[in-house]
Amino acid sequence: MRCVIAGFAFDFSRHGVLESMKGVKPEPITSGSVVIGRRRYPVKQVGSILTRQDQRDFTADEVTRAMSRLGFTCHPSEAAPQPGPTPFQTASALLGTTAPA
Repeated sequence: MRCVIAGFAFDFSRHGVLESMKGVKPEPITSGSVVIGRRRYPVKQVGSILTRQDQRDFTADEVTRAMSRLGFTCHPSEAAPQPGPTPFQTASALLGTTAPA
């Protein structure tokens, strides 16, 4: 399958991706990921290995689209957890008061 990543055309096959990732240890996942074989890899790591480009040169979406088209299971970026209330906000809520203006 032909796809364009970071302005360059690549021909990928499912078998070729499996062979390229064989023996590669997954990096910690901090954003989107793709399941290749029995392992879950960060999308940017897969893109870097397949294209031999720096991870800053392409987007995760470009690689995710390519891997999805080849039939690999892709997982979206997990949203960062929202910060909880401050101790002052918690105390105000318990006491039924509002924050001073």
